[in-house]
Amino acid sequence: READRRAWTPVSYTVTRQNATIQGLIEGKAYFFRIAAENLIGMGPFTETTKEIVIRDPITVPDRPEDLEVKAVTKNSVTLTWNPPKYNGGSDITMYVLESRLIGKDKFHRVTKEKMLDRKYTVEGLKEGDTYEYRVSACNIVGQGKPSFCTKPITCKDEVAPPTLDLDFRDKLIVRVGEAFSLTGRYSGKPAPKVTWLKDDIVVKEDDRIKIKTTPTTLCLGMLKSVREDTGKYCVTVENSTGSRKGFCQVNVVDRPSPPVGPVIFDEVYKDHMVVSWKPPLDDGGSEITNYIIEKKDTHKDLWMPVTSATVKTTCKVPKLLEGREYQIRIYAENLYGISDPLISDEMKAKDRFRVPDAPEQPIIKDVTKDSAVVVWNKPYDGGKPITNYIVEKKETMATRWVRVTKDPIFPGTKFKVPDLLEGCEYEFRVSAENEIGVGDPSPPSKPIFARDPIAKPSPPVNPEAVDKTKNSVDLSWQPPRHDGNSKIIGYLIEYQKVGDEEWKQANLTADSCPETQYKVTGLTEGLTYKFRVKAVNAAGESDPANVHDPVEVKDRLEPPELILDANMAREQHVKAGDTLRLSAVIKGVPFPKVTWKKEDREVSPKADIEVTGVGSKLEIRNTVHEDGGIYSLTVENPAGSKTVSVKVVVLDKPGPPRNLKVSDVRSDSCYLTWIEPEDDGGSVITNYVVERKDVASAQWVAISSSSKKRSHMAKYLMEGTQYQFRVAAENQFGRGPYVETLKPIKAIDPLHPPGPPKNLHHVDVDKTEVSLVWNRPDRDGGAEITGYLVEYQEDGADEWTKFQTVPMLDCVVTGL
Repeated sequence: READRRAWTPVSYTVTRQNATIQGLIEGKAYFFRIAAENLIGMGPFTETTKEIVIRDPITVPDRPEDLEVKAVTKNSVTLTWNPPKYNGGSDITMYVLESRLIGKDKFHRVTKEKMLDRKYTVEGLKEGDTYEYRVSACNIVGQGKPSFCTKPITCKDEVAPPTLDLDFRDKLIVRVGEAFSLTGRYSGKPAPKVTWLKDDIVVKEDDRIKIKTTPTTLCLGMLKSVREDTGKYCVTVENSTGSRKGFCQVNVVDRPSPPVGPVIFDEVYKDHMVVSWKPPLDDGGSEITNYIIEKKDTHKDLWMPVTSATVKTTCKVPKLLEGREYQIRIYAENLYGISDPLISDEMKAKDRFRVPDAPEQPIIKDVTKDSAVVVWNKPYDGGKPITNYIVEKKETMATRWVRVTKDPIFPGTKFKVPDLLEGCEYEFRVSAENEIGVGDPSPPSKPIFARDPIAKPSPPVNPEAVDKTKNSVDLSWQPPRHDGNSKIIGYLIEYQKVGDEEWKQANLTADSCPETQYKVTGLTEGLTYKFRVKAVNAAGESDPANVHDPVEVKDRLEPPELILDANMAREQHVKAGDTLRLSAVIKGVPFPKVTWKKEDREVSPKADIEVTGVGSKLEIRNTVHEDGGIYSLTVENPAGSKTVSVKVVVLDKPGPPRNLKVSDVRSDSCYLTWIEPEDDGGSVITNYVVERKDVASAQWVAISSSSKKRSHMAKYLMEGTQYQFRVAAENQFGRGPYVETLKPIKAIDPLHPPGPPKNLHHVDVDKTEVSLVWNRPDRDGGAEITGYLVEYQEDGADEWTKFQTVPMLDCVVTGL
């Protein structure tokens, strides 16, 4: 019967077996069944099923899952995915069982108790370098099905792959303002690369218009409603620990240009035309300006008239104007993408604005000579156009015809030296200005002048001074006057005056007795103080006097020492070893100073030749050696004082030996040498070191390095067991210095270490007073053959070990216990 009904329906009346197949049932319906036995006497009681039975196909365990794949591997994790089994056994999958097996082991172990119904799992906590196999099984209400096929062996290590970048855009992109654009592409790499967008080397950030979308495999930069400021060089960088890749795109967001830059300049204005100019737009819209459109408008009308629409220059002639009318000019810029807003000029009246220059004022004549004169004038009003030339004319006073003095242009200066005058003639001069309109009126004539050289008294002599004195004389010196008055200087008059007197006395009576610029005044009284002055004399007379600045006391002169250094003492001196050192100076002073040469505040070397003359001193050392270098000083001294100068002398030579040569890290085939630089570099930079070695049994040194600049060297290719010595020398540009050798030979052997512990120590026999022990050799012998084994014993509970004996074999009988 059906479970929801009470009436029973017979199925068969002739079943003689203990089983029966019931046909005609409805799938999904629940049924109860009952059975009764029957014999000749009759039918017995029925036996019912205790539970209802739902009619469905038989339920089994699921098939094995399919497509078990490894999606990602790191040094400590593995990510796996799989697909469900083709047949779930007639029941929904309730969970999956993931198992792993370490390569080298026999059994699989369950990885997790999670159900993993999403068919993806990451196994974590693995050991780097281990290799595993994985399999997965599906479970339903019946039980666990067969496992999937195993994965290939998987070794735990980080997967590394350099980034790749595949872009969907070209290196240039042109976009109209307001349009949207996007830059897309695909990328890959392990570990997952970082994606960065840059614009003109500045990181692009998202906002209302800029959208950046990045997935594990794709990248996209989107721009909504682009503006001109979006123009630039875009760069996408894909980078991980193995490297980086970049892609570039020059995006040009184009638009119509901005208006031309004003103001409109009226370069030329005439009654019937104008010439205007302007500046290009600040923004050309991302495309070259192809054209300017110029229009004009009479201010009394509302109609703009075209002037031209086919010019790329920023200047234009506006023709066909009516004199006296005011006009405005309107200018547009045009590119491939449209026409800009206009630039409109101020109003301008059409009339002639320019004329010839005005007449200059009356010119002034200067520096007249017998054959020339300098004409000077002021610049007149230029008539609205720049002056391009001046015309200078001359005429004799009694003549009526003006003559141009030169055909060459005179500009921009406002003076001109007129040549070729006739000596003794009287002249007048006038000047006219010229611009591009024409030549203006001439100036009024200058005052008449005669062409002749002017003669005047000379200017005073320059810088008279007392250069020497004795107890009855003073030596004076001066320079010629700056101006000789256009006449030859005949000579000089010298005068002197006692301090306190009013009267000046002449030291010489006539100027021609002192034609030179020096004179000795004699006959003076010792101890008195005098003033001196000098006059220059030419044909026009005497100049004003020039006074010696300070009064001079007449007495023998006392002058402090003074040193004038020769070039060999003016700066640090470098002398090559073996060459000659020369130091010299000019010496002044009254009385002549005492001369002293020293080196480092001590007397100079006896090998130095010192020469002192009445004007100087010289020190000379031949065949210099490095020890001759140092600070040399020259001291000059007299009663008026003393003076000392010093110069550093460097004698350039080969360097000294390197210091502190040490050998370390000795091996059977190599060792490591170290040293420090020489105490003395010979006055020049150490260029390299030379390293040599020698077998102790050999007398010949062998170079192993000759160009090293380091202060260390790894000596390789040694023969094991051989004893070696090493030496090092430094070199500079002047040669190789002495060697420094190792203090004792070294033997090329590997360093020795204690052996490892014996293995598998155990007893093989025991008696009441002795124990027989055996063991195996240790894993390492420390670099040398094992010579024996030390056997110790310890009583149970005691702290100390007691030495028994050292044996050469791998067994021992410990007695006396």
